[in-house]
Amino acid sequence: MRYSALRILKEGLTGNKGWKPAWRDPEPKREYDVVVIGGGGHGLATAYYLAREYGITNVAVLEKGWIGSGNVGRNTTIIRSNYLLPGNEPFYELSLKLWEGLEQDLNYNAMISQRSILNLVHSDAQRDAFIRRGNAMFLAGADAEYADADQLRRELPFLDFDNARFPIRGGLYQRRGGTVRHDAVAWGYARAADARGVDIIQNCEVTGFDIEDGTCRGVETTRGPIRARKVAMCVAGSSGRVAALAGMRLPIESHVLQAFVTEGLKPVLPGVITFGAGHFYVSQSDKGGLVFGGDIDGYNSYAQRGNLPVVEDVCEGGMAIMPMIGRARLLRSWGGVMDMSMDGSPFIDRTHIDGLYFNGGWCYGGFKATPASGWCYAHLLARDAPHPVAAEMRLDRFRRGHMIDEKGVGAQPNLH
Repeated sequence: MRYSALRILKEGLTGNKGWKPAWRDPEPKREYDVVVIGGGGHGLATAYYLAREYGITNVAVLEKGWIGSGNVGRNTTIIRSNYLLPGNEPFYELSLKLWEGLEQDLNYNAMISQRSILNLVHSDAQRDAFIRRGNAMFLAGADAEYADADQLRRELPFLDFDNARFPIRGGLYQRRGGTVRHDAVAWGYARAADARGVDIIQNCEVTGFDIEDGTCRGVETTRGPIRARKVAMCVAGSSGRVAALAGMRLPIESHVLQAFVTEGLKPVLPGVITFGAGHFYVSQSDKGGLVFGGDIDGYNSYAQRGNLPVVEDVCEGGMAIMPMIGRARLLRSWGGVMDMSMDGSPFIDRTHIDGLYFNGGWCYGGFKATPASGWCYAHLLARDAPHPVAAEMRLDRFRRGHMIDEKGVGAQPNLH
């Protein structure tokens, strides 16, 4: 069934009796060509692109909960490609281009809003660093625009430009950045993958791997064993636990990342704004709430909730750049479990076990990477070779000394 304005009109006039479930609820088969562990955005996108790009449709996506219950529905919805390093920027620019055509591709309204993202500058040194990043973005085919303080005063007069500690000297815009409705991304990919024959199996937790003579033959699940020629892990903050079932230890730590939303307000923020002297980012949702977040909680955790000191730190960051936010009332908060790599960059790679593949280590950036992650992971699974824009996202890069340290702060997850 294709969605359209005409379809909505027809259903409205006929009692909305013609709508069908967005995807099937099949029983798992005994064997598949590919089993994708994790029904979040990355897992669903991988299954979709396997079917669409490579004609591999005998695929199962195993989700231990329900579609949209993990990080894909627990984030601040930001999309962007304003990276510096060649191991990252081409990948995220591919992702942004895929975002731009996603709704037409999936025939689903993901509420993609390219309302811009602005990284604020608070010192001369930071200005130089951001201009360098903007030039690197140009080299990768992305867009960038430096705005001085006078321009920002005209566009965003509510910012605290003369803050004694963090004066605002300018900012780096990416006008094509913005926000997307997070759970709609999961639903759209699930519906599109299902339409191409992919089995989406909810409430099916992987409890072990069937490994014989160094080759992965399938998985053990709460709904019985499932054989597969290839098994693809894609479980975000649960990466360490799932990989441990296969006897693997990953260069990843799991931390909780909190996010917040205020009461609904009249339109005040034209786009996404980030604090350059701390970790704070904010946008305004279509319902009017200010959606914001900051640093991870500094301890390892698998809980989808955080502690009050980080709440205080995030709110201090917001007050530093826009004191008016102090008058807004917090409506709710939540947490997502982040798979923090040691250098702040992800992995899309084969493991040392034949037939077992890994996608993870996305840190704060997993949501915006969703389309390109699925695109490149599908390429790896279909061709057993990394996609060119993901060629540096290898599991052995620490051993080889080829880190992708985007911030230049060293091998410590809480610094990224």
